[in-house]
Amino acid sequence: MSKQFLAVIVAVIIVFVGIFAIANHKSSKSGSGDTSATTSHVEGQGSDGVKLVEYGDYECPYCGEYYSTVKQIEAEYNSQITFQFVNFPLESIHPNAFAGARAAEAANLQGQFWQMHDLLYQQNQIYYDSNEQEATWVGASTPLTYFDAYAKELKLNVKQFNTDYNSDKVNDLINNDLDKGNKLGIDATPTFYLDGKKVSPANSVSAFQSLINTAIKQKTASASTPAAKS
Repeated sequence: MSKQFLAVIVAVIIVFVGIFAIANHKSSKSGSGDTSATTSHVEGQGSDGVKLVEYGDYECPYCGEYYSTVKQIEAEYNSQITFQFVNFPLESIHPNAFAGARAAEAANLQGQFWQMHDLLYQQNQIYYDSNEQEATWVGASTPLTYFDAYAKELKLNVKQFNTDYNSDKVNDLINNDLDKGNKLGIDATPTFYLDGKKVSPANSVSAFQSLINTAIKQKTASASTPAAKS
């Protein structure tokens, strides 16, 4: 067998391997195309009718930095506002971001969204805070190994978790969140909206407090203003 023929065979194999890899990559995040599937991850009692929404990426270092601040704000204003998290994985710069969102959505199907959400961001912080970038799901070539460990920690049915993780249903939810963010022109994370208006608070509790207190005052004033008589 000539070296030239062998070279052709090798080239053909490489092409097919590449096609297979691309197909697998696409299938990992493609869904059924169901645009009616939507997420609704909301915490807080919202007595003052104010809503804070975060479009976030679990692998984003800045989202990880904001995580602790946002948790403090959620706890402080739990009775007054609602907080919503919307998936916006920037996979072009964060290779495991979509996978992280799938883990959270799969956990959600067993009633453990916020618990998985917190674990993912806690591990995000460990990864980026470590000088040696300690091994976590963020830098893993096979993040599902870590996700399975988190699922066990949360006492989920791991077999069901894996089935949901690989499902069209989960992918549709994330893709529809992405579509929502894209329509708003979002191109970075975290991006926050307060009562429908985009806000850019610094990563500090006081910065969020200032914005939220103002929104609550405006909402309260609006609700107490008597309607004009016709």
